[in-house]
Amino acid sequence: MILFKRSLGPTNVTSLVERVSRFTVLLKNANRRTKPVMKQIAKAVRDLPVAGRRSITFDRGTEFVSWPHLQAQLGTQTWFCDPSSPWQKGTVENTNRRLRRWLPRQRDVAAMTELELKQLCDQLNNTPRKCLGWRTLAEVFREKMLEEIGRRPYRPKPWKSRFE
Repeated sequence: MILFKRSLGPTNVTSLVERVSRFTVLLKNANRRTKPVMKQIAKAVRDLPVAGRRSITFDRGTEFVSWPHLQAQLGTQTWFCDPSSPWQKGTVENTNRRLRRWLPRQRDVAAMTELELKQLCDQLNNTPRKCLGWRTLAEVFREKMLEEIGRRPYRPKPWKSRFE
């Protein structure tokens, strides 16, 4: 979660980062209350294939207390970092550091529109990275999801009459 100066109000940003591709989704929250934050996370990842939402690692913030609801709704395994161990979610910390270029602590995020946040997210996801062979985060994420879908296609069970 990316926090801002208290004088600007309780608005904050949750950053969801996929481990392999580093694909990022940013969610603006009016405050740090757990139910609205978890509801937004569930909405953001609900439509992903199971492989894209297999697990989520949270830090120890109180906004993630409702993790059992998320796990029950989506079947997503949830993990928590040890206290004072930011290296256990290094990709998220690195992404948040990159985002500070556009979202400094003194920025009033409450005044940002959803479109501005989406454009920032798109800019981040469409930047090539050396660690990904100069491919963009969006390209790698898309390839990974298509590969996952192709690997596990839906195959209906053959129909059998119950009278046989």
